[in-house]
Amino acid sequence: MNTNKPTLFLGIEILIKSLQPETISEERKAVLQPLIEFIQSKVSSKQDIRINFICTHNSRRSHLSQVWAQTMAYHFNIKNVFCYSGGTEATALFPMAAKTLENSGFEVRKISEGKNPVYSIKYAANEHPVIGFSKKLDDDFNPKSEFAAIMTCDSANEACPFVSGAEKRIPITFKDPKAFDNTPQQAEKYNERSLQIATELFYIFSKINA
Repeated sequence: MNTNKPTLFLGIEILIKSLQPETISEERKAVLQPLIEFIQSKVSSKQDIRINFICTHNSRRSHLSQVWAQTMAYHFNIKNVFCYSGGTEATALFPMAAKTLENSGFEVRKISEGKNPVYSIKYAANEHPVIGFSKKLDDDFNPKSEFAAIMTCDSANEACPFVSGAEKRIPITFKDPKAFDNTPQQAEKYNERSLQIATELFYIFSKINA
């Protein structure tokens, strides 16, 4: 019996225990089902699982999705999962998105400055951090083939009817918290979106038979 249960940072563990996947509607579950099937097919055939989360600017939703997907794969002990993110254009990882992850229990460290800073985002003491920075979806940092392209925003979904190299292209779109930038509700709305993404990715990975 494998007793080596993955150990996330305590703050993340506490947050995950508070999630309520039972609140996901049947309609939304239907949207999530193609990603469950993609992951399950790869697990069943003992292949690496590559998932590239794509939005317009690779600044908010795609990064939150990338980080939470990598975290949930680890939480459910699903091996050989490699999560990426990209945009139809590159800007920068928005500071409030990084702060939201930090507030959720991740260790977030800025490892380079400039217009497009690079962040180290750790979810567990002994695991490689997610490297967060804004990049185009076809950047050399991202996979060129054998991956699922997850379209996390409507504009990227419309702008990219075809993603080169993707085995599957799956729209799972989220409302943009950017609408609340520089308002009193900013932190609350970023956290709300992060929790939605975490809940849905928890649900997705909970359905995988490893």
